[in-house]
Amino acid sequence: MENTKEAISILNDLIEINNDRVKGFEKALNDVEGDAELRATFTEKIGESHHLKMQLAKEVEVLGGEAETGTSVSGTIHRTWLDMKAKFTGHDEHSILEDCEFGEDAILKAYKSAIADEHLPAYLRDILNDQVTVLQASHDEIKALRDSTVQ
Repeated sequence: MENTKEAISILNDLIEINNDRVKGFEKALNDVEGDAELRATFTEKIGESHHLKMQLAKEVEVLGGEAETGTSVSGTIHRTWLDMKAKFTGHDEHSILEDCEFGEDAILKAYKSAIADEHLPAYLRDILNDQVTVLQASHDEIKALRDSTVQ
């Protein structure tokens, strides 16, 4: 029973950070101007997070829990900081992609921490490892886009 509660808590934390990721990419989508390819990439990442969190929510429900629908406090604070930073530095593509990469680093760290938790059943660890593969590819794509922009 205790392990089930812990597993639900871990999955709900990952749902929250996926919600943070959606909000972050929505913000990036609103901040970037004109670049259709970059806007398409951000839109794709939003869809990707929706898919990942739906997988997690299904597992929470199977375990008898209720899936989170909100974002984390730290994600909200980070987005507020980004809004303030943008007022001073503008919304250039390099800065936007830098912020996106920071978010990708954060979600990967959260997933790796969750995978290492001893309360997580092996089948859930397998699901999270599959999701990490997707998230790592996204991180690498965002990093490559950031590196290709002029600062």
